[in-house]
Amino acid sequence: MLSFKTDKNGDSHKSLAYEEKKMADITKYAEEIYYSERYSDDDCEYRHVALPEGLRKYLPNPPRLMSEDEWRGLGVRQSPGWEHYMVHEPEPHVLLFKREKDFQVKYPLGVPALNSRK
Repeated sequence: MLSFKTDKNGDSHKSLAYEEKKMADITKYAEEIYYSERYSDDDCEYRHVALPEGLRKYLPNPPRLMSEDEWRGLGVRQSPGWEHYMVHEPEPHVLLFKREKDFQVKYPLGVPALNSRK
């Protein structure tokens, strides 16, 4: 059973044991994360990443878009520039990503310059 602690603001925080279990599961299942080939349209390139059964319990519930820190925190490893852009409700364990086409050519250092962001 997971234990939760509540701070003075009423916010719940998952226990250290939960975080340790999550990290152990990420290590255990990292090789089972499926990364699709990239596909593209005129503006963006896309890919999907399927999390194995053992990591699905760490997805947000209810399903929602995740920040880069969140999806990387689930063990997803990709080059820079990818954005989790859609949740496919029937399969929330399949994460849908997109990024600007030719991102790595345009931004070889991995991030756009501050003055060039749209």
